[in-house]
Amino acid sequence: MKREELISKWLDNNLNNQELKAFKNLEDYNDLVKLNDSLQAFKAEDYNTSKQLENVLTTIKNKKAQPKTQWIKPFMRVAAILAICFGLYYYTTTLDTKISTEYAQKTTIELPDASSVSLNAKSFIAFNKKDWKQQREVKLIGEAFFKVAKGSSFKVKTTSGTVTVYGTQFNIKQRDNYFEVICYEGLVGVTHNTIETKLKPGDRFLIIDGITIAKEKENRNMPSWLNNTSMFRSLPYKTVIAEFERQYNVEITLIGIDTEQLFTGSFAHDNMDLALKSITLPLRATYNKLNNTITIKGE
Repeated sequence: MKREELISKWLDNNLNNQELKAFKNLEDYNDLVKLNDSLQAFKAEDYNTSKQLENVLTTIKNKKAQPKTQWIKPFMRVAAILAICFGLYYYTTTLDTKISTEYAQKTTIELPDASSVSLNAKSFIAFNKKDWKQQREVKLIGEAFFKVAKGSSFKVKTTSGTVTVYGTQFNIKQRDNYFEVICYEGLVGVTHNTIETKLKPGDRFLIIDGITIAKEKENRNMPSWLNNTSMFRSLPYKTVIAEFERQYNVEITLIGIDTEQLFTGSFAHDNMDLALKSITLPLRATYNKLNNTITIKGE
């Protein structure tokens, strides 16, 4: 067998024993073996024809389908953004508007119908702008003075009762175990325990510790706190102290003082020392201040 045929069959691994013996007797046998070993490092990986054909067909299919579907992803992104925006708009417009004041703070808010509410210290109101035309309703915790524009029914809801407005100006004070409504103009209805009481200008409705208190007519045309003064007429001393704490953001400790005794007087909201004298001298009491803590001692 010729030399070239032996080498070819050797490369194909197709030599019989006699041919292999003849191949090993070639002069350049060792060189051929070394060359073959070196070429093994450059041998290509096994090629799977069926698998490669499937990959090519899949690629072609995807490229053909791309022009039909490439607009879907941008469209879905825009739709998602619009859905989120609509959801946020609906959520925010259906939420109540909530406004509160801190200690020693007052503020005035204009309602959607141009009615106004003045909030005293440490008070809170909530109302819904979206439903305002169908239902003028305010939730109140604390004290507020209302000037109501003419229109449909106007209600103020508190934990102590509901005030229905037939007039335009009134004050509501709802604190712990204290509920007071004063009508300054028009007509106001106060519903407490399902019973409605109508108030005309100057009338006041007062409940302290669950007991209805008969009070004399109000002769002012607006609550005194709007002018930075708290006034009291025959009210328990504990209500005076509670109001003082709200207006000056302090904590008061009473020693040897009857908190149920009635107090008549006033204190200003812009001068603490003068205010302390106003609420202690009538009781012949003394006071000491330490930072935000005040101790008032009786005789």
